Amino acid sequence: MTIAIGLTKKQSEPTRLYKQPNLVNASLDAIGTRLAAYLTDRWGETQTITDIEQIPGGASRETYRVKLRGADSEQGLILRRDPVSSLIDTERALEYQTYVAVFPTEIPVPEPLVLEEDPKYLDRPFSVMREITGCESDLANLALPPYVDVRERIAEIKWSLLGKLATLDIDGLGITGFMETPAHPAARELDYWAGVINEDSLHPEPVAQAAIRWLEKNLPEPSGNLVLVHGDYRTGNFLYTETGDIEGILDWEMAHIGDPLEDLAWSLDPLWSWPEQTLAGGLIPRADAIGIWAQTSGYRVDRRAFRWWQIFASLKGLAIWISSTENFTNGVTKEPILAVAGWLMTDRQNRILVDRLNPDSPHQYAEPVL
Repeated sequence: MTIAIGLTKKQSEPTRLYKQPNLVNASLDAIGTRLAAYLTDRWGETQTITDIEQIPGGASRETYRVKLRGADSEQGLILRRDPVSSLIDTERALEYQTYVAVFPTEIPVPEPLVLEEDPKYLDRPFSVMREITGCESDLANLALPPYVDVRERIAEIKWSLLGKLATLDIDGLGITGFMETPAHPAARELDYWAGVINEDSLHPEPVAQAAIRWLEKNLPEPSGNLVLVHGDYRTGNFLYTETGDIEGILDWEMAHIGDPLEDLAWSLDPLWSWPEQTLAGGLIPRADAIGIWAQTSGYRVDRRAFRWWQIFASLKGLAIWISSTENFTNGVTKEPILAVAGWLMTDRQNRILVDRLNPDSPHQYAEPVL
């Protein structure tokens, strides 16, 4: 999961650190040297790191952009290394295997190259993927030229790809070999995220508990459709171009088998609508996004079930921010992103849930659920 909160374009660009003489650079230099040695041994050809920079904002993995030179060519790679402490607990192998499963399909993802779970090489487990160049991911830039002029095209592709994801056969993908196949996706997800809240809350969370009670009381029947759920499909987690094309869907660390409505509801959560609250993902009206998804996927959106998944999406978000607060308070790291997420996002997600659960809500923070 990567989070950018109110950043300007200049602030959100990766900070180039490799050639600056300071302690941070020394650490980056060491990572680059050790990675080059590892890839030289693994690929049987001498590899040299010509540049390395850490991409800020990663909340579940440390992410680095690497330029690597082989015998007669140079390539760009993305290194994803487990952090000392993370906003969410995820399995790196599951994320990597999901990339492997999805890469041959119509869904664009970075090419997975290496998964290394032995920490002896870079102190912590890591994965390497081929870099997709010439793209942007920052949601704030969607309000700026030239991207603002192609937002409708980005939205069309975004929710079309999500619809296509829901049509992929889970057995054909091979994901049933490393993912649980739930008998009741909604019950499984609610049980997991309610457990996160109950375990990580540092103080009473009345809004979260009210939402859990509502969700338990109104649990939908299993839809019968089991699909690969991305788990964090939202604006900010895909790479887009100046022409409005989407070249890569990122951050599959929460992927699982589940109900297709889960990803759709998460993609529409009001938290992802900044800077234009009335637009889904800051792109187009929600009804239009749902229509694109439904047409592409072939699924009918059951209103009662979808209402449940929309409220669940806000609870899941709240669980992540509550866990972030606990991690910053009691964890071994004091990464600023954990504190910011825990502080700002918890407050906003609470307000969204109150809006959604209150029958007399003025809908200041969340539009009425569909």
